[in-house]
Amino acid sequence: MYVIYLILAIVFEVSGTTSMKFSQGFTKLIPSVLIFVCYAISFFFLTLTLKKLELSITYAVWAGLGTALIAAIGIIWFKEPVTPIKLVSITLIILGVIGLNLSAGAH
Repeated sequence: MYVIYLILAIVFEVSGTTSMKFSQGFTKLIPSVLIFVCYAISFFFLTLTLKKLELSITYAVWAGLGTALIAAIGIIWFKEPVTPIKLVSITLIILGVIGLNLSAGAH
């Protein structure tokens, strides 16, 4: 169940961050409100996740996968340029998250 909470926390964090782009600097009401609503829900689920899972792993997964997903959304949805360094960096983020998860099982 706690992994589902973490996934929901990531989904709402990504939704909140995407809303930032749509808010156009807080000039659009609905996306501006969604930023705060989505982040509040994300923190709610992140807090539930921390009842069971380690802080270091949980936060790294939340931040890392959120960052990778936002980068993918930027490339796919907002047509941001794709560069080799961007792709390598996203890959390193994902590998880092995998490495942290593997290290959690080591003890």
